[in-house]
Amino acid sequence: MIYISSDHRGLELKKYLVESLVSVGLGIVDLGPKDSDPEDDYPDFAKLVAEKIQEDFENMGVLICANGVGISIAANKLDGIRAALSWNPKHAASSRNDDGTNVLVLPADYITKEEALEILHTWLSTNFSGEDRHIRRIQKIAELEEI
Repeated sequence: MIYISSDHRGLELKKYLVESLVSVGLGIVDLGPKDSDPEDDYPDFAKLVAEKIQEDFENMGVLICANGVGISIAANKLDGIRAALSWNPKHAASSRNDDGTNVLVLPADYITKEEALEILHTWLSTNFSGEDRHIRRIQKIAELEEI
């Protein structure tokens, strides 16, 4: 399952992506917000998606805020989350192939809706390589979570 959330600055992009994914039959769950509230805080929405990933590491997540940085930092604080801020398809594919990312973060203020959709489709269609060197590095990241 794909879970998606944003803060108020990413709301319009989130709505567009949800509509686009639903129209092609992909299973996506919108965890909010439904309305724009300038007082919302991106860590709250990062947590919602990250917890769904922690429930089942087969799940995938998408987070959106203005520049993508804060929401990435927040998501990566939760064990087992490998969130990557991506701004083009090649970068997004690399994050999946090499780093096994399970959350894609998009910067709403820096990409168009069409670019975001292309990035998301590329990320969703790219698998983790499973190469030993990448597995080793992900294991080391998991060890850092224990500190």
